Amino acid sequence: MESHQSTFAPDLSHLSRSEWLGALRRIGEEQGFAEPMGKTHAAIFVEDGDTLIVSFESMSGIEALSETRTPIGFDMVGGAGWSSLSLLSHGDTWFRDPRVYAFFDQLQDDGFFDEFETVLFYGAGPCGYAAGAYSVTAPGARVLMLQPQATLDPRVAEWDDRFAEERRRDFTSRYGFAPEMIDAADKAWVIYDPRERLDAMHSALFEKPNVARYRAPFMGGALQADFRALDLLPGLLSAAAEDRLSPALFASMLRARRDHPPYLRRLLHRLDADGRTELTRILCENVVARMHAPRFRRRLAQIESTDDSA
Repeated sequence: MESHQSTFAPDLSHLSRSEWLGALRRIGEEQGFAEPMGKTHAAIFVEDGDTLIVSFESMSGIEALSETRTPIGFDMVGGAGWSSLSLLSHGDTWFRDPRVYAFFDQLQDDGFFDEFETVLFYGAGPCGYAAGAYSVTAPGARVLMLQPQATLDPRVAEWDDRFAEERRRDFTSRYGFAPEMIDAADKAWVIYDPRERLDAMHSALFEKPNVARYRAPFMGGALQADFRALDLLPGLLSAAAEDRLSPALFASMLRARRDHPPYLRRLLHRLDADGRTELTRILCENVVARMHAPRFRRRLAQIESTDDSA
């Protein structure tokens, strides 16, 4: 990602929830616009450059993952000079709300997206679903989705029992089936861990000519949190917006997980579960040589002790 000098760097980490919401609204009113959509959803627009990121996030997700308690798009305004449209939800709603439909209808009618040279929709999980679904309002946009759901319509995804109570939401009306909504996108990327069975099944529903599906084995079911911890997200967003996100680039970026303890622990657990003792030894030797890792040191000692007693 190219560096960009910007004075836009709000830090809302010290505010209470009500103060936080008020501060976000004021930022939108001063920098672009703020649009409440009932008690559950809101939109904050910050105008800057001619690349627009349309990000979908839950408020709890922002509070948990952002040190400054600001939407992902704010990072791209300050770091890359983009404009940002942040769609916020109170809880996981998949943004299935007629008021959200009407908001995107109005943006489309106003030609809002036509004002930008590049538009990138982004989200993860339920928000990844929304990024795909609403990208249809900006034909030619690019879409980056981390482990998105395609739908919760039980007629299509009855095998996904994680969100059984959410099936009451309407996924059959407007903007309903995310894989169909990305047909108008210039290009879309789905990133998922193939060992997360339900995420992999949803990703298969996005099999379209304009979609690239990238595997992130052993990264687990919280890709956005891990990618943020590894500082990969800004680079992924930039590469997607600029249509540079290739299998080779993604693989090179994912090498950062070699120093990510959660990934290494998942890999160790899998190798042990599969009885791959020699590979386990190689992994432990590699990790112990590079970092302080008591668990890997103990496991290596166990393997060596077994060898000595054989």
